[in-house]
This record gives sequence, C-alpha cells and structure tokens, in this order.
Amino acid sequence: MIGNDWDVVLKSVWESEGFHKFMKRIDEEYKHYTCYPKYENIFNALKQTSYKDTKVVIIGQDPYHGEGEAHGLSFSVQKGIKLPPSLQNIFKELYDDLGIKNSLVGDLTPWAKEGVLLLNSILTVRKDSPLSHKDLGWQLLTDHIIKLINLKKESVVFILWGNFARSKKQFITNKNHLIIESAHPSPLSARNGFFGSKPFSRTNEFLKKNNIKEINFKLPY
Repeated sequence: MIGNDWDVVLKSVWESEGFHKFMKRIDEEYKHYTCYPKYENIFNALKQTSYKDTKVVIIGQDPYHGEGEAHGLSFSVQKGIKLPPSLQNIFKELYDDLGIKNSLVGDLTPWAKEGVLLLNSILTVRKDSPLSHKDLGWQLLTDHIIKLINLKKESVVFILWGNFARSKKQFITNKNHLIIESAHPSPLSARNGFFGSKPFSRTNEFLKKNNIKEINFKLPY
C-alpha cells in the first residue's frame, strides 16, 4: 500500500471493509470529477516519511485545488508552480527565523525526507472546489494517524497553524512531544501571530535537546 512501515502500523485500516468501501467512494470521485492530487499521490505524505522516521508533523487542511499544484504533501506544490501565498509566508518566516532563504521552488519533498510528515487532514479535493471532500471521511484516517504518532516514545514536534490544525491538539497528549501552535500563514491571518512565532528554530531546539537530529529546512533548489 505505502511501501514502508506505515503498511504495518496501519495494517488493520488497510485491510478493513470500511476502508475498502471508503476508497470506492474516492475512486468514484476521481472517475467522475477532476480531483487532486493525482491518484497515485494521495498517500504521498506517508510514502515520503515513514512512521519510524517522523520527527515533525505539519498539519494542513486539504490539498490545493488548482491544476498541477497539489502532490500529496501539506503546503507543498510541485516544481514549476508559482508559490501560493501561505507558502510564501512560511518561507518569509523561515528566513526571519533561521536566515534560510527558500524562495523559488515550493516542493517540500526534501523536508519530508528529513522526517517532516506533511499531513493534510483531508487528502483529496475536487478541482477548484476547496473542502469539497471534507465530509467523505478522510479525517477518520488522518486523526487515527495523529493518535498513532502521539503513541511514539520518541519525541515529536507537532506544528499546528490555524484553528483547523489546532483542533487536532486534543489527540496530542503524550508529554514527550512538543506542540507549536500559531495563526495560519495565510495572508488573512499571518500577521495575527504567525510571523514571529519562530516555529523552525523552536523545532530544532527541541529536537537537539532530545538528542534527535535537527531538520535541515534549506531546500536544495
């Protein structure tokens, strides 16, 4: 299904009758509508970041709904796509926080390979229709994933931007973990607490304190 330890961690889900019925609904959506990301990229976040290697979780809401943007990683866009405003603000805060300048390419796959699980709560969307799949049932799966990561003995940083992501705080009860929460990086709210929140330096300080290799947030583009 995934190709790493998520196959084992989520085995009961993948093999359940309920999940098979759910995926039939997703298949129908992709058959009758243009949906994003590409079908083969729906579980890209899990494919790029194994359960064992997850050090940081950045929770998004649902995929970008424009053509060619989404590829299964929260806040990330494919190479060659103009940076969305929220990602521009994320890069601005990264520069202000750590002096790292990522400005041209919005593909965050290198972060995923560093151990940052870029998890949208809703993994699919219809073209040009934000939140169109919010009631299909994706959050049953992604909430379960958050709960499973909460069970890890190794310390994990959960980054919650905006009220939607912050609603997942209820699932993060393990005292080994760090929750970093602020306003969303959207232009509508970034100045209400996102800018200046220093999520990247706080993440690496926590990882270092717990003898975990820090994240290299510099994109190699």
